[in-house]
Amino acid sequence: MFSRREVINLFGLAGLAPFIPVACTKKKSGASASTEVPLHYRTIAEISGMIKSKEISSAELTQLMFDRIEAIDARLHSFITLTKESALASARTLDDELASGKYRGPLHGVPIAVKDLCYTQGVVTMGGLKVRSDFVPDFDGTVVSKLKGAGAVLLGKLNLTEGAMVGYHRDFDIPVNPWGKELWAGVSSSGSGVATAAGLCFGSLGTDTGGSIRFPSMANGIVGLKPTYGRVSRFGVLPLAESLDHVGPMTRSVTDAAIMFAAIAGEDPEDPTSLSAPVPDMLKDIHSGVAGLRIGFDREYALNGVYPGLASAIEEALQVLEGLGAEIMEIKVPDLAGVLEAWPVLCAAEAAEAHQEFFPSRSDEYGTYFREFLEIGSQVSQAQLSSVQETRRAFSDQFRAVLSEVDAMVSPAAGIPYAIPEGLQYGSISEFNESRSGILQTLGISKPPVSFTFPHDFAGTPALALPCGFSDAGFPYTMQLSGSQLSEEMLCQIGHAYETATNWHLMHPPV
Repeated sequence: MFSRREVINLFGLAGLAPFIPVACTKKKSGASASTEVPLHYRTIAEISGMIKSKEISSAELTQLMFDRIEAIDARLHSFITLTKESALASARTLDDELASGKYRGPLHGVPIAVKDLCYTQGVVTMGGLKVRSDFVPDFDGTVVSKLKGAGAVLLGKLNLTEGAMVGYHRDFDIPVNPWGKELWAGVSSSGSGVATAAGLCFGSLGTDTGGSIRFPSMANGIVGLKPTYGRVSRFGVLPLAESLDHVGPMTRSVTDAAIMFAAIAGEDPEDPTSLSAPVPDMLKDIHSGVAGLRIGFDREYALNGVYPGLASAIEEALQVLEGLGAEIMEIKVPDLAGVLEAWPVLCAAEAAEAHQEFFPSRSDEYGTYFREFLEIGSQVSQAQLSSVQETRRAFSDQFRAVLSEVDAMVSPAAGIPYAIPEGLQYGSISEFNESRSGILQTLGISKPPVSFTFPHDFAGTPALALPCGFSDAGFPYTMQLSGSQLSEEMLCQIGHAYETATNWHLMHPPV
């Protein structure tokens, strides 16, 4: 086992200078983890092996994670609550279990964190809401209890936008993108994206209603998996919009996303929307490659109106997949006009219903953006809702039909990270939207980034976001692999093959 000094040196706490590989599109031989890589940037798969072989104890690793959080997070604001005492106690128990021959699997003793929408017994769960600042659940949400059962160590709760929408409440700090403090950190699982990218946890949970796993994964250059709707229980997770909400992992590698997904997926009698489909062995075929697989691509949908550098990165990613033996097939994504108009109406209406306990009776305790959003939702008529639901059904049928023609579809994940003033993220809907539109126009982006996220939330189909390049300015590019319902295993297989052939996932922010 390493000495404490050796562990500190490996962890990069001396000077807090991370190892940053040279950018390249083709993976170099021997580019897997080496002693040059600080412990905090190791993957779950790597750190799990070290714990299992007793090279390092979970207690040592957990303490070092808290040391790093203390040193760095005061300026990144990714955590909203730390659970240091219980985490260290859990880590010691897991070390004792390992010593006695009990091993729970690849998450045994691995420090992770969860978005502060997830219920944690005896620990405040705010959801970015002042109105819930004193809410302490008396039970763990299903995803939290499953992670604990798999042996994960919970470091704490991660910061997010108010109510998991777009804006922040002024009582809470805004997470800072570790690739650049001026860059947007994504919504709403921003704290999850920042903490995972900055090496403050080995993996995290996010939620996705309109893109909130994929946006922060894109912004922070990490991997995010939005599962099939119902594949992961939402019991004990504060809702934004019940029929659109998904819970999924955010990690630094595709294999890690597969490991976390396998731990949290499965039917839950407490969640009537959960699916009975068995959870596959996510690692069984992950090394099988892409030879002979059909990769769908709609050039106009994926490249028209997006940031030029990202468009080039997507095309290069397709070339990598084709070079690995995949067949690139032309497909046509259904018209999105109705989806882009319908999603805000449905989400706002369901959010207003979810917040009936506090809104409008305590509306003055809400922040500007989310208060306005709930006001919009409370005014949606039944006729409007019925029309939106019909739009959703029609589009979802068409979209699923297209995805059924291929093993996966490639597109951007959610645009690019861009500079946005902090004040706007505390402001009104109109202020934020007008500013963002101007920023996107200046960057030459005419297609709304939600064009790549809304469809999968509407149709309930899975999507995997993963790094695929870097801009000249040094921010990450991200692509999206999406597929038919229950195709998470295939998406991870394809994503892993791409990741193995490239080095983008080895790039870490200059924290």
